[in-house]
Amino acid sequence: MSRPRSFDENQVLNSACDQFWNRGYAATSLDDLMAATGLGKGSLYGAFGDKRQLFLHTLDRYREEQLDSVQKTLTGPGTALERLTHLFEGTANGYAEDDQRRGCYLVNSTSELHGQEPDVVTRARATYQGVEDLLVACVKDAQQEGDLDASAEAQELGRLLLAVMQGIEFLAKTNMDSSALRQIGRAALSRLPRS
Repeated sequence: MSRPRSFDENQVLNSACDQFWNRGYAATSLDDLMAATGLGKGSLYGAFGDKRQLFLHTLDRYREEQLDSVQKTLTGPGTALERLTHLFEGTANGYAEDDQRRGCYLVNSTSELHGQEPDVVTRARATYQGVEDLLVACVKDAQQEGDLDASAEAQELGRLLLAVMQGIEFLAKTNMDSSALRQIGRAALSRLPRS
């Protein structure tokens, strides 16, 4: 019979995620992870597997949180255009308010590991496909509500909006002013084809 865990798994994953996010996967050592989480090697490996498995745990949790956040925003109250506006303003504000301007953990990890870790690329593709699907559904809602041109290709618009969101994330890392980041989102939405 195994001993019950004497640590908060969420807290450990948060600490490990921050370590990977701040330094990158390759630059994060086991000693860094032990210092950040307060756990020894045996406890870390016993609970999460090796460094790679711990990293994938943190990445999966981050992906789920991000998808859940986008889904809640795009299926929440208000018109579809209001929900899209809320998503883009929230995206710009979220990245701008991060003092370290770390950007998106998933994007950073994919950029670092795309040539060595197909599992990371697969997870990123699945996540962005999920975001794209949510954006396309919201565009279709706006078309049904009569706010966007019903003849426009919803998938093309959804992909365009996804690219704009990712552009905002990258530009935030260059310390672009938060008002400029919000303006990019507003400009993209204002140029969607109206009815």
